Amino acid sequence: MANFSRNERIAQQIQRELADLLRTEVKDPRIGMVTITDVEVSRDHAHARVYYTAMGDEKERAEIAKGLNRASGFVHSQLFHRLQLRVVPQIHFEYDSSIERGMHLSDLIDKAVGGGS
Repeated sequence: MANFSRNERIAQQIQRELADLLRTEVKDPRIGMVTITDVEVSRDHAHARVYYTAMGDEKERAEIAKGLNRASGFVHSQLFHRLQLRVVPQIHFEYDSSIERGMHLSDLIDKAVGGGS
């Protein structure tokens, strides 16, 4: 149980610091309006899967992904300086489509409810 809470604390700390870094330090214009939705840290703390959302179409999201992947080395080094950890996980960015799926399902429900009246 203690290991789980430590992973959660590390994930939350990474999420906070990463959001600040992307907003204030990363100068890549492709990464404008990215929201970090979740961070999952592996048990050995070697890797962190960072889930994000961003507005835009498929092409714009592909550019954002390129920008995030390009910035991952810089972000990792900045996290190393900001976090009080012996090992800072390697960052792996992954697009979080759950919000889009939720909006799509909500639209479908609205249409079904509206169409039935």
